[in-house]
Amino acid sequence: MNTIRPAAVAGAFYPADSISLSAMVGAFLELAPKQMEVIPKALIVPHAGYVYSGPIAASAYAQVLDASNKIKRVVLLGPSHRVAVDGLALPGADAFATPLGVVPIDMEAVNTLRHLPQIKEIPAAHRMEHSLEVQLPFLQTVLRDFKLVPLAVGDATTDEVAEVLDLLWGGEETLILISSDLSHYLPYKSACETDQMTANAIVELRRPINLHEACGGIPVSGLIKAARDRGLQPRLLDLRNSGDTAGDKSRVVGYGAFGFYAAH
Repeated sequence: MNTIRPAAVAGAFYPADSISLSAMVGAFLELAPKQMEVIPKALIVPHAGYVYSGPIAASAYAQVLDASNKIKRVVLLGPSHRVAVDGLALPGADAFATPLGVVPIDMEAVNTLRHLPQIKEIPAAHRMEHSLEVQLPFLQTVLRDFKLVPLAVGDATTDEVAEVLDLLWGGEETLILISSDLSHYLPYKSACETDQMTANAIVELRRPINLHEACGGIPVSGLIKAARDRGLQPRLLDLRNSGDTAGDKSRVVGYGAFGFYAAH
């Protein structure tokens, strides 16, 4: 019997009806610049409510608009916000649902991870987790036909995350996607300065990113290690915060979009 993880934050983080959702995602993508001719191997994308981070997320997803005939698997890692996880958690489901349809899990890829000690199956970690779910309508719009490997990341080391990415790296059929916001609840000016320093560190593959700099600091750091090992070249695609998109600048959340490209 197939198990489907239903949409948990539709109607809160993004529209619950398919027509409104498609229109919103399409509008974000239409305004997003297409900056690179080559398809990225990996992306870092924010995961707040679409009115806050949707335009920045679109800056990342615009880079794979022409890749639907190539990318057939998305390895998606995001932080576990509500459930404590020791390592990285699989959902124990066969598919994820959104108002735009059902995304199948790549069970063959999932099974290649089960021998790793840091991999656990924890459905509760996925039940209300938004960091992974909010990426799916964008992916369903730009890729259409793909399978998913969703992992909620908790207390894990950079090496443990990098090991998972290495196992699932694949070729041009696989996109690595890290879901992470940046700084949280700083005044606008402080957030801009802090997020710029974090963006510089990511682009220069300099060091691990801590949880004060990015809520997805652990999976981001794992990607930095993997990118350094494989010679990927990061590029900052967009850097804004909720003060830029939603107006209130007294306490903002930072959002960055990054692409990681193979060296040529």
